[in-house]
Amino acid sequence: MTNTTADRTEMRPGETCVVLPAQTDAQIYFLGRVRTPWAERRDCPRAGDPHDGPLCTLEIDAAFRPALAGIERHGFLQVLYWMHRAQRDLATQAPHGSTTSPGTFSLRSPVRPNPIASSVVQLVEVHPDRLVVRGLDCVDGTPIVDIKPDVCPNAASKPVAGREKR
Repeated sequence: MTNTTADRTEMRPGETCVVLPAQTDAQIYFLGRVRTPWAERRDCPRAGDPHDGPLCTLEIDAAFRPALAGIERHGFLQVLYWMHRAQRDLATQAPHGSTTSPGTFSLRSPVRPNPIASSVVQLVEVHPDRLVVRGLDCVDGTPIVDIKPDVCPNAASKPVAGREKR
């Protein structure tokens, strides 16, 4: 079974598919859309850079704008987004340059049953209807699933992966 709306539908040697259930288990609300410089998945970086990556915008739908209150207190955020153009039925994948076909859950590939991605971003600007950030790696128009501080402000202070400049 292939997803006809996916960016990538060709099978590579070593890849296997699963039959997806006919019915989903849950529903989510998209909070808005991501605006990035990349129109196609092949143009996106392999990982976002929260320090030197390009400025991107999280456009927040009107109903969810009150939830931005207080977000300016956080220098870094975790953004969850729905990779809406990803193929969803591969159980094993054949990454470019690899001689093996690892399972989907052992990869950070956008191709997965629930194409939810996560990026730690640097918060650059706060506006009433949008956030300007650095560190995303998705196509323009990607739906936003959630936004939260990268660390709990009430938790004991610990180093967080990705915050330090490499």
